[in-house]
Amino acid sequence: MSRLRAYLVDDEELALKRLRRLLEASGRVEVIGVSCDPAMAQQEIELLAPDVLFLDIQMPEINGFQLLSRLSAAPLVVFTTAYDQYALRAFQSNSIDYLLKPVDEAQLERALAKLEKMAGLASPRPGLDQVLAQVASLVRERAEKSTAKIASRIGERVHFIELGRITHFYAEDKLTFAATVERNWVVDKTIAELEQKLDPARFVRVHRSTLVNLEYVEELLPWFGGKMILRLKDNKKTEISVARDRIKELKQRLGL
Repeated sequence: MSRLRAYLVDDEELALKRLRRLLEASGRVEVIGVSCDPAMAQQEIELLAPDVLFLDIQMPEINGFQLLSRLSAAPLVVFTTAYDQYALRAFQSNSIDYLLKPVDEAQLERALAKLEKMAGLASPRPGLDQVLAQVASLVRERAEKSTAKIASRIGERVHFIELGRITHFYAEDKLTFAATVERNWVVDKTIAELEQKLDPARFVRVHRSTLVNLEYVEELLPWFGGKMILRLKDNKKTEISVARDRIKELKQRLGL
């Protein structure tokens, strides 16, 4: 069987490089193009006509669903996403599949096997529009439960902190704190609750008491007992211990 011709779209360059590396290592796919820009990707996909499109869902300006709907002829599609499997039940379709970030070899093999079976069908698009509408609805529902800010109560006052300013969350003395460059704020959520609520592509739990904003990670250093130390890009160069059972996931999220 000839290799499937694939085009990859993801606004995260590290995620894009990792997926390309895994696909090329499989020997089952020929990557004919990649792009971090959905608008440019649309033009190249129309020109190159790939057999399969590996497509991120969450992208600025044009998301994965919008990009797919604009194509004159949709190829087979594999979405790459940080959403959990519950929200992705609608992907159980004959025309599309999904990969959960961070992508690993096992789930990639599953998707490639499905693609190879589907490649022989004359029309890979049956029911795709209906499936996309269902998935888009589930994603919107999930997004509505999230927020761009988090509240901190100070007496009778409520202060709202933008998530983009928070370097990490940590638990101490039965309280949970949101740490920013300027100061730390008490928040009325546990680390476990925050882990469920926040975007998993942005915040990762590195310890039972710590949740880190990946945008602020500066260095990852080896430490005693098989642990690692994570250093943040803040004024204090904060160092956070990474639990041994969290190291693999953290490295995957960082594209290592």
